[in-house]
Amino acid sequence: MARLPQTDAELTALVRSVSTETFHRPFTHQALYNRRLRTTGGRYRLRDHNIEINPHLLQYYGLPELLGVIKHELCHYHLHLLHGGYQHKDADFKKLLAATGGSRFAPPMPPREDRTVNYLYICPQCQAKYPRQRRIDTRRFVCGRCHHRLELVGLDVKMSQISA
Repeated sequence: MARLPQTDAELTALVRSVSTETFHRPFTHQALYNRRLRTTGGRYRLRDHNIEINPHLLQYYGLPELLGVIKHELCHYHLHLLHGGYQHKDADFKKLLAATGGSRFAPPMPPREDRTVNYLYICPQCQAKYPRQRRIDTRRFVCGRCHHRLELVGLDVKMSQISA
């Protein structure tokens, strides 16, 4: 099995080799890890043509999923530079993605258990839990299941302490 890229330079080298082997076109920009990406595997930046990859992808899924995301982003990259339809809805994009074997969707990222919730509201009727970052007006907002008034039960609670 190939070694996983640890630095931005190694990631750029991997993206360049995938671009040359799969698309038969050079990748002349940078590939970078972006730790701020939470829900997606990667993104192609239109302004500077760089590709950003979620480093958590490697941690949870490994090289096969990483290669699928790289091919997906390279489809955006090459079609944009060739003035083709580079958006997800475009037929050019769908056709090239199918031909190269890229991932259509990024794999789901696991929830962040270390996140602290500022406010925890519970419905006293059905026990539904509503973790929130901001305070809500309990006179105005009600439970989505039973329409009962919510009660504030906790402040600064860890997500791992909240059981479903």
